[in-house]
Formats: sequence, C-alpha cells, structure tokens
Amino acid sequence: MNQFFTFVRKEFYHVFRDGKTMLMLFGMPIAQILLFGFALTNEVKNTKIVICDYANDISSQQIINKIEISNNFEIQKIILSHKQIEDAFKEGNIKIVIVFPANFINDLLQFNTAQIQIIADASDPNTATTLTNYVSSIIAIYQQGLIKNTTIPYQIIPEIRMMYNPELKGVTNFVPGVMALVLMLVCVLMTSVSIVREKERGTMEVLLVSPFNPFLVIISKAVPYFLLSLVNLSVILLLSVLLLEMPLNGSILLLYVESSILILTALSLGLLISNVTDSQQSAMLISLMGMLLPTMIFTGFMFPIENMPLPLQIISNVVPSRWYYIIVKSIMIKGLGFGAIWKETLILSGMTVFLLVVSFKKFKIRLE
Repeated sequence: MNQFFTFVRKEFYHVFRDGKTMLMLFGMPIAQILLFGFALTNEVKNTKIVICDYANDISSQQIINKIEISNNFEIQKIILSHKQIEDAFKEGNIKIVIVFPANFINDLLQFNTAQIQIIADASDPNTATTLTNYVSSIIAIYQQGLIKNTTIPYQIIPEIRMMYNPELKGVTNFVPGVMALVLMLVCVLMTSVSIVREKERGTMEVLLVSPFNPFLVIISKAVPYFLLSLVNLSVILLLSVLLLEMPLNGSILLLYVESSILILTALSLGLLISNVTDSQQSAMLISLMGMLLPTMIFTGFMFPIENMPLPLQIISNVVPSRWYYIIVKSIMIKGLGFGAIWKETLILSGMTVFLLVVSFKKFKIRLE
C-alpha cells in the first residue's frame, strides 16, 4: 500500500505541474458555468426602445414612465414623426417602437377605447414576440389601474405590427446564424489542419526549402478553401431561398463580398492556429472548442447579446461572426445597402488584416 500511495502522490505531482491539465480540470468548468449562467438566457433585458408620442398627454406620459422603470426596456429617444421610425430601425440599435396617436386621451375618455401601435423588428421573431408581450403587459397593468376605482370599462388596445418578418418565420433568424457558424468553423478547421498535416508528415521541410516563397506556399493552401467556402455559401443560400423561403431583399453581390471578408477572417485565424500547434489533434481541438462555443453564444442568433453582463458584451465584440450576423440580416431581410453596414464591414476587415499580420509574423520559415 505504501508503494500504491507513492504512485498516487506522484500522479498528483504530475497533474499539478502540468498547466494545461490544470486548465482543463478547473478552468474550463468555471468558464462554462459562468458563460451558461450569465449568457444563455431567453429573458430580454435592457432593450432599447423608441417612443413616437403624438399625444403628449398625461396618459401617454404615465405609460412611458411605466416602460422606463421596467428592467426590460431602455428608452433610446422620443420622436415625433413616423418618418423617423424606419431610420431608427435601420440604425440597428432598437428592436421596438411604440406609437401613441394624437387623440389618445380623447378616445379613451369619450369612447372608453384607445389604441397604441407597437412596431417590432421581427427579423428575430422570438425576441420580437417577447418584447411585444412585455409592452402589452405594461399597457394591461396601466389599464387595470384606470378601471380599478371606476365602473367605466376603459380599454387600451395594442395594435401590433411586425416589421421585416410579419409571418414571424424562424428561418430569418436561423439562416444568418447558421451561415456564420458554418463558414467560421469549416474555414478555421480546414485551414489549420491542412498546414499542421504537412508538419506531421515532414513535408513542410520540403516546401520551405523549395524555390517557392514560403508565404506563397501558405497562401496557396488557403485559396482552395476560400473558393470551396464560396461554393458552400451558394449551396446554403439556394437551400434557404428555395426550400426555406428565406427572403433575399438586398444585393446578392454585396452579400458575397461581405461573406468573402468573413471567409478571409476565418482563414487567417486558421493560419494563426496552425502556426502555434504541431499536431492535427491540437489544431482540431483548438478550432472546435475555440470557435464553436463563442460563435454560438456571442453571435446573437441564439441568445440576445444585450441581455448579457457588460464584460461578456465586450468579449462578443472580438467574435467575427457577431458582425457578419448583423450584416447578413441587414442585407437579406431588411434590404439595406453598404451605407447601413459600413461599420461592421470595417470591423471585419480590420480583424482580417490583424490576424493575417499576426499569422505571418508567427510563421516560422525554419523548423526546430
């Protein structure tokens, strides 16, 4: 038994000396419980809302105050014209608009009935439904307060309008997310593994001593995956539009250009992973674990990013698929042009350049 306990103690020493093992044992569970605990929630909080108040009376102000003190909404601004509503949605910062008609309080007092229009961005149908339910609930609570001490049956009727997706099809949220997920995973995984494979087989030495420029060797390995990813994108679009009836309201050329930028970003990341790993197993593990969870959690198609704590929202900014997801929804569903997505395009392009520079700097033209 003394020998047995000696071997057990030895194994503990091995575990404690190995930083990677300690990270797998303790770091990954802690990171996952924090992510799943704070990020994975279907509750919608702190959603930016715009108020269009034609009435500007005491009743509309009371309802606005109830909305403002709610944890679910954050009033972005109050506008006075319908023309500003579409512009507000195009900016991409808001998900819902509430419109009070000019004769709101008069209709309520004279006819005992008034309407409030609720306009939601239904490109994400689940979030739109949740938000309209929240607003309807606030209106219902205000209505109950009106009739509590009177026999007059006051009734406020919410008139709900879903922009961009009136039928509330889930495909408008699902397809852009899948496009981002597939392109990121396939490009990163295939590129990283293809280069590491050369290292394992020993053929990288032959490539490095050849008359061909070593950097051109690496780029030549990425080109086939770039072209195949465009074919993959075409297949996804055909299936989505023809079978799933996904709308394509914007420029398909612009969509391909933006998708090419994401593919280049993913290929650059794959090159970087291949430079810091020496085995296909390590490259696959880093590519899958390092890209699958961040892409699923921080893209925004499964869980609203604005619901997450501020540190996680900041982390989401470095995930390329988050910006591509916004771009795809803006082009395909909202039919917007480059003027509405230039910021996201600039961020993706900056990520691509940064990853390419780091990848080439990390690339070793001499094997150790």
